[in-house]
Amino acid sequence: QVQLVESGGGLVQAGGSLRLSCAASGHTFSSYAMGWFRQAPGKGREFGAAISSSGDSTYYTDSVKGRFTISRDNAKNTVYLQMNSLKPEDTAVYYCNAGSYWLGSYHPGNYWGPGTQVTVSS
Repeated sequence: QVQLVESGGGLVQAGGSLRLSCAASGHTFSSYAMGWFRQAPGKGREFGAAISSSGDSTYYTDSVKGRFTISRDNAKNTVYLQMNSLKPEDTAVYYCNAGSYWLGSYHPGNYWGPGTQVTVSS
């Protein structure tokens, strides 16, 4: 069992930055790959970024590549998403997920946080 709680969302102007955190409870955090997803109003949840359990592999969707950076600290049971050069289209609720990473792809598991709102004004 893994419980996840996101934080760090807020309102920012276009071009600004935010750093999201996802704190995990439980003793098995380091065995999971972790992912960040987002859901904009009226749209489905979409994949954003993922990191392997050890942190040595990362994967990004094209729309955030070069602007977002995912990282993790297994000693703190936390995964981060550094978001730079934010755009209004990045506005969404951001969720973290505990899953698996194999064959170069992230596979979401059943563990989700409640989400944190990110709003980017133009």
